[in-house]
This record gives sequence, C-alpha cells and structure tokens, in this order.
Amino acid sequence: MRRARRAGGRRPVRRLGLALLVALLAVSLATPLIVKTRAQPVPGEEFTVAAADKALADAMRSGDRSVARQLLSLQFTYTDEAGRVLSRRDFLGDLKNLSAAPASDPKVTMYGLLATVTGDRKPADSSTAFFFDIWVKQKRAWRALARQNVVLAEDGAASAAQRDDGKGGECANPCEAMPYRVRSPAEQEVVNSFLAIEKASLGHDAQEWSRHVADEFVLYRTGYAPINKAERVAALERQKEAGIPSVVGEPQDVRLAVYGDAAAMIATERVPDNSRPPYRTTRVWVKRNGQWLMTISVQTDIQPQ
Repeated sequence: MRRARRAGGRRPVRRLGLALLVALLAVSLATPLIVKTRAQPVPGEEFTVAAADKALADAMRSGDRSVARQLLSLQFTYTDEAGRVLSRRDFLGDLKNLSAAPASDPKVTMYGLLATVTGDRKPADSSTAFFFDIWVKQKRAWRALARQNVVLAEDGAASAAQRDDGKGGECANPCEAMPYRVRSPAEQEVVNSFLAIEKASLGHDAQEWSRHVADEFVLYRTGYAPINKAERVAALERQKEAGIPSVVGEPQDVRLAVYGDAAAMIATERVPDNSRPPYRTTRVWVKRNGQWLMTISVQTDIQPQ
C-alpha cells in the first residue's frame, strides 16, 4: 500500500516533467527570439523559460490544473485584457475558460533570476492581445509570477506619446511617497526610482525621467500603439514647450518583488481627475551599474463590469 501511494503521489510531477519535455522539444523547433541582458543567465535558461511558458499555455488549453499548479508562483496573478485580476486560486479554478491560442513569435528576455515572455496571442472571446508573462527563479525552478494581456491600438493609430490626457495638478502619491511598506534596501531603491520617474513625468523633466529608464524601455497601454523611450522623451519635451499639464496615476494595492538584479512591481492605479479609466499596471526594473532602470511598463484599462 505504501508503494502504491508513493507512486500515485508522483504522477503530477511526472506529468509536469512530460509537459516540460514536450514543450522543450517544441521550443527547440520553433526557436523563440531570445534577448539577453547584462545580467547573464545560466546557459540554456532562456529555453527552459520558453518551454515553461508554453507548458503553462498548453495546460490552460487542456484544463490540466495539476501541471499548471506546479508552474505558478504562490504570488501569481493574472490580468486579462479587460483588466480583470485573478489570484492564483481563481486562475486555477477558471483555467479552461482562460485558454488562449498559441503565442505568435514569443520573445524571451532574461534578467538573471527574472525573465519576461512577450508577444501576441488571441485570448478566448477577445481580440488579439499583447501578452506579458513574468517568470522568476524560485527554489531552483522557474515559476510564473504574473500574466497580463492588453489590447493595443490597430496599426496607424496614435501612440500614447501623441495624446495629451489629463488636467495636471498636485501629486503626493506617487511623487513623494506611495502606499507600500518596503521590506529591504533593494526594494527601497526600486521605489525611489519609481517615485523619481513619476515626479519627472509630472514636471516634464525629460532628462531626469531618462536617467531612470533603460534604453530598451517600451510602454504598452490599452487602446494605444506602443511607445519607446525616445518617443516618451520627445512627448515630455513637447508638453513642456506647449505648457500642457500632465497627470500620473496613484498606485494602490502595490506588490513589489526583487529577484537579484531585477524587480517586478504590480499595482492598480487611478488618475485623480478621472481622465482615463483605472488600470492594472506591471513594471520591471533591472539593476545596471548600481542603478535601477525601468525596462517595461504594461497598462491594462479596467473595463466596467
């Protein structure tokens, strides 16, 4: 009886191993775009992350909760294209209904103990969305920390850099502080970087904003075309010259986690003048030459229920 129970207890592990093996084979054939940063990962880690991301997507389509459960961090959250946020438990409970078509041209970016997978996929009953998956190394295994979808503008539409939203005004949160209790010096450094970015945005200080943002930075926002660092800098300079007021969101329900020289911040944000809907935002930072730089910001508007 003991032997039978022990063997039975290994089935989920064997199933996960088989799922990852199949995914690794598929990834080796598809060969996703791999981007390495200065925080170099262990050779082959990027393919492990790509395989894990594919295995999770496959588990969603088949409704295999046992495989999905082992691939998720305990802190996992899922944000769909309508801004609906699901906890790990709710995600597993609604797994089959969240299935999506296979990703097209996924890109893996490695930041040491944190990795991102981005690309396009078509969620169930929705338009094609840009997806942003965060994976982190926990106890020698890669686990999904967050998945977020955002439906961008169609080709030819204006980018966020070309739109001037908001009425401007004072900014206590997040220009001076925000509702989050830091747990380490590294977290404080990331928070300081974020506060500096938001304060510079409100003051149209393109030079100061640029100091805290990585060269590869891209902003993805619901209903807009993506905007890169150069476009954002140009927008700040144009707003300053024209005297156009700026507005920044007030973070609420903030979650921040640091993994070596990388960090992820997830929050719900609202703008004080209600010039845009509340939105779910996920940002990633990387530490380079002793300085924390924001590399990506993904913002999904929360649609009315």
